[in-house]
Amino acid sequence: MSIVPVWKPSKETIEQSNIFKMMQKKGFDKYQDFWKWSVANKEDFWASTVKNLNIQLVENYTSIVDISKGVENAEWLKNAKLNIVDSCFQNDDNATAVIYQESGKELQKVSQKQLLELVNKIANGLINLGLKVGDSIAIDMPMTLEAVAIYLAGIKSGMPIVTIADSFTPNEIEVRLKITEPKIIFTQDVLHRAGKEIPLYKKVVAANAPKAIVLKSSKENIELRNEDLFWDAFLSSKTEFKTVIQKPDDIITILFSSGTTGDPKAIPWTHTTPIKSASDGYYHQDIHKNDVVCWPTNLGWMMGPWLVFATLINKATIALYYDMPTGNGFGEFIQNAKVTMLGVIPSFVKYWKTSKNMEKYHWNSIKCFSSTGEVSNADEMNYLMQLANNKPVIEYCGGTEIGGGYVTSTVVQPNIASTFSTQALGGEFVLLNDNHNKCSKGELFLIPPIMGLSNTLLNRDHYKVYYKGTPTFEGKLLRRHGDELEELENGYYKAQGRVDDAMNLGGIKVSSVQIEAILNSLEFIKESAAIAASPENGGPSLLVIFYVENPSHLIENQRLQQAINCVKEKLNPLFKVHDLVKIEALPRTASNKVMRRSLRDLYESK
Repeated sequence: MSIVPVWKPSKETIEQSNIFKMMQKKGFDKYQDFWKWSVANKEDFWASTVKNLNIQLVENYTSIVDISKGVENAEWLKNAKLNIVDSCFQNDDNATAVIYQESGKELQKVSQKQLLELVNKIANGLINLGLKVGDSIAIDMPMTLEAVAIYLAGIKSGMPIVTIADSFTPNEIEVRLKITEPKIIFTQDVLHRAGKEIPLYKKVVAANAPKAIVLKSSKENIELRNEDLFWDAFLSSKTEFKTVIQKPDDIITILFSSGTTGDPKAIPWTHTTPIKSASDGYYHQDIHKNDVVCWPTNLGWMMGPWLVFATLINKATIALYYDMPTGNGFGEFIQNAKVTMLGVIPSFVKYWKTSKNMEKYHWNSIKCFSSTGEVSNADEMNYLMQLANNKPVIEYCGGTEIGGGYVTSTVVQPNIASTFSTQALGGEFVLLNDNHNKCSKGELFLIPPIMGLSNTLLNRDHYKVYYKGTPTFEGKLLRRHGDELEELENGYYKAQGRVDDAMNLGGIKVSSVQIEAILNSLEFIKESAAIAASPENGGPSLLVIFYVENPSHLIENQRLQQAINCVKEKLNPLFKVHDLVKIEALPRTASNKVMRRSLRDLYESK
């Protein structure tokens, strides 16, 4: 298979990159040799990376990684003491830490000093409420300046942050609150989306949330529950706060990722997980001091925390736009904020290409894009590159339980739309077929240890989920991930979706089981199977439902509309049912497991 590169880095781009500087230090001329060194010498690579990022340690580690309890229980920064938030404030006091814009309003800039003072005021407010180290705090908010500050303040105070996406229904919010039992929750009265005000506080109340701290973003009066507080009443005036110093494996954040069973997996991040995020940002997205990084996301998805750490630890500026990333205001924001690295999910790009609404803006400051969350379409990624005068797209794929990516691209290699040029630095994987033999297209297994990999789950047996029953490769224990990849003849990779019962929809990972449980409540459905089908020309997955019929008077269009409404209202309004297919019986294995891969093949062959 012959692939022609669509973008080649200039000598200047290569020499200014963080990767090239590290390669020079280690005596490498070729990127692939450098990557091989990074996995053959993980201790040296990660120790050098910790130094490059200037991670602030109150007490130094005795070993960068200890695998005496097995690679599946690796201990990073052994015996060190730190709080990762201290590493987020290494730039100059007057450097811009956050630049943001509300729809229809002017750009606002917040200096590092101003952000730190806000973080400290929040941290003092937490103490004033009687919270203590180890108490967890939930955030169900859009990605705003305050959300970022609350997130950092909780971690700085030694209080793990439970992050919940603002798009979730009350039922999904309640599930996450029951798993984590936070003492308080931060939220907002409403969300502002394309000129509409969408209730958020009401959803939080309907989810039986604990004491809420509510930020006002509308002019409408709202009545709070007796135990709840408005933001202004909560916030302390004290701008100094002493960081709580912890062990590297203390929990800082609890995120959620759908597995192949009903409830989402509760995945803890520790003080070392953000080092993986910042490392990827440093090497692969090539984030430099005072760069401006925008990635429309939410703290409820891993790219929210990733954005905070990958940007601030690298002394760059977080750019936040408070409205939809599909409208004209977003394009103008990217232009005026002088964004240098713009992250996307392919669904955004598809909309921009169809509407052409971003073509009138000057995105000349962009040095590279990055795309994650869904399988991308080559034509759409080529289109994206031209919006910034032919700049590369760093394809990026990983997971919440990784803290970053396992396969990605770089600015020092030729960039080919919708392909990954390399395994992530410091990490390694192998592709295996159904017979557990190495192949060019198959299931991806990670080779631990890798900085950032989770060691625990709050509501699952971690070993059973990721390691039990996995094959070995060259005597090495492998870690299950669930993605399928294809390695091309030129050594690049293409994403092929999931091999398990999970799927990515609009950049959000969700299990088939969660969707099916909701749809099976519809009167015309006896049983169902949800699959993610690939469009003919590639791109974001389509949600398709196969179902066995219960007798019903409803016509086909009515059934489809009921399925669409059911998923939107009970699971997530961002999930759209693309097609509803009636089938006589669902194909099953001898052990009665639904053969979703067979259904996917059937649908895609039509």
